[in-house]
This record gives sequence, structure tokens and C-alpha cells, in this order.
Amino acid sequence: MKVDFLAMGAHPDDVELGCGGTLAKLISEGKTVAIVDLTRGELGTRGTDQTRAQEAKTACEILGIAHRENLGMKDGFLKNSDEYQMQIVKIIRKYKPEILFCNAIDDRHPDHAKAAKLISDACFLAGLKKIETELNGENQEVWRPKQIFHYIQWKNITPDFVYDISDFMNKKIEACLAYKTQFYNPESKEPITPIATKDFLESLTYRAQDLGRLSGVNFAEGFTTEKLIAFKNFDGIVC
Repeated sequence: MKVDFLAMGAHPDDVELGCGGTLAKLISEGKTVAIVDLTRGELGTRGTDQTRAQEAKTACEILGIAHRENLGMKDGFLKNSDEYQMQIVKIIRKYKPEILFCNAIDDRHPDHAKAAKLISDACFLAGLKKIETELNGENQEVWRPKQIFHYIQWKNITPDFVYDISDFMNKKIEACLAYKTQFYNPESKEPITPIATKDFLESLTYRAQDLGRLSGVNFAEGFTTEKLIAFKNFDGIVC
């Protein structure tokens, strides 16, 4: 079940919004990717956990994601507990990602920053051999991702680096719009929320365009990193 990249989010749609273009590009290059959602988003004002599950499935089909699962943690009440940490330790050891993407380190929704810290701590624990775990009756091997990259969500956090998604911006928007209950729809009768406005939908494009402008490409997604990135060569760097 080993994958090259694992993307995690507090809620279904976090990953698509934060790094959907990046995942689509990685998959086009032959990389293996899995998504894990911590909660079902059951407290969301619009839609239900059932509609979110179906929307998440559709988004995966659009991006080309083969593996996605939901840990069923409590939406709105995420906490950095032993129980939740161990659930994520098992997931990390199951998928053995080289790089892990997860929520923003600071954001409007409190679950996002909580998830960022929870996942980061679990990544460390997953590399400790004295923490023993089992999956389907078999002992798991220890594993720690080489890097943890936090995508950017509601707040305009200054990224440590950006990733060129110029050829995959449309795919990102398509995957986000798979969440029909959550985002802008002028025909919807559901209550308006901050992410269900036309302005928010348009912000996905103009933020990526602005990050692209600053880095010399058309569209980009930004990330913060927990440790320095070492370059072995300068191939592929845009000037």
C-alpha cells in the first residue's frame, strides 16, 4: 500500500482546496497518491456527511486518486489526543509516504490548525520503533515521512515555496466544484457560508495566479515546511 505522497485534511474538500492542483500534477507524472480525511465534515452548514462522502468520491475520480479513506474523527472537536495520534500513526505506517501534505498551520477554522499539529506529532511518533501498532492482525513497520508540507487555506500565509500547477488549475477547480453542496451555486437554497460565495470561488484562481506571478509561472499552490528543503540540483527551477 506504499504511496509516494499522502495528503491529509481535517474535512473532505480541504485537500482539494489546498493542494488539488499539486496532486493532479503528481499523478500525471506517475506518482502514487492517497488521501485521508480526519472527519466527515458532519457539522458543515450545507449538505450532510453523506453528500460530502459522495462528493469526495467524485473529486477523487476527477483528480485520479486511487485510495481515499476517512478516519471518522469528531468534526469541530479535533484534539491532539493519544487516541487520534495513534489512528494517524497507523495510517502513516500503512501508506508509508515519502512526503505528506496536511492542513494550514493557522486558519479561520480551528480544526485546520489542530489537524496540522495533530498530524505533525503523529508523523514523529510513527517513526519510533518502541510504539508498536497492528493493522489487520499484522505488525506494522515504523515509518516517518521525509517532509511534511502544510498547504494554505483561508488565511494568506506566506509560503516557504510554491509548486507550479499551470497545466492543472482547471483540474483543481473541477475537483473543488465536485463538492456541489459546499461552494458557490446561485441556484442553491442552502444558507450562505463564507466558502459558498462567488468571491471565495474566484479567490481560488486569483490566489494561484498571484503566487504564479510572484514565481514566474501562470498558476501555483503555496506550502510551508517544517524543515529546510535541500536541493541536489537546480534543474526545473523557474527564474
